[in-house]
Amino acid sequence: MIIFPAIDLRGGKCVRLIQGDFDKETVYSDDPAATAIKWQAAGAKFLHVVDLDGARAGSPQNIEAIKKILDAVNIPIEVGGGIRTLDDVEEVLSLGVRRVILGSVAVENISLVAAAVKRFGDRIVVGIDARGGFVAVHGWEKSSSVTVGKLAKEIVAAGVQTIIYTDISKDGMLSGVNAAAFANLQKSSGAAVVASGGVRSIDDIRQLKAAGVAGVIVGKAIYTGALDLAAAIEISEA
Repeated sequence: MIIFPAIDLRGGKCVRLIQGDFDKETVYSDDPAATAIKWQAAGAKFLHVVDLDGARAGSPQNIEAIKKILDAVNIPIEVGGGIRTLDDVEEVLSLGVRRVILGSVAVENISLVAAAVKRFGDRIVVGIDARGGFVAVHGWEKSSSVTVGKLAKEIVAAGVQTIIYTDISKDGMLSGVNAAAFANLQKSSGAAVVASGGVRSIDDIRQLKAAGVAGVIVGKAIYTGALDLAAAIEISEA
């Protein structure tokens, strides 16, 4: 299981939101590249970077901050947020990003996802962000009528091999994870599932490891010190 430390970008800074609410923001660093170096030093093998401004605007907005992160570390990073055209995908991957995360566009234009996978293979992953079992889009500010299960089937049929599944109700809440929900999606979809939302302690890491998910994104817990990243990585790799 891979542990992905999250770096959420807004206005070039490293921030965390509560349940995706832009009005509930905490700034943790003015220097996201320094944060990336910190997580790499703790043993991280992969970083999860989200362009929050991009998710809201519908196109990448924090390219310079992403470049600085790439220059600062030698581990792979994945980037999501506002990537909704093939040109966007190509632009972000050309920076040296390992994987691109498609979100809203998977709900609105599944053919684009299929085209991206055909062109870039497993460098394309899809983020399914859900509230009450339905997929949320556009920086989580809008809910769709599409269920998690339905979208998962569609994107796997389009060739996607990895799904990042976020439980919005738990995001930034340090409320603990629902390991079974992530494991069930992995089993039903046939895709590798990366769990996101709610991680608060080393016990959550143990639960997810036992559930057999492919990875877990850790955010607020490592920024507040509630979770020791190095210890989490050690358990994930055992």
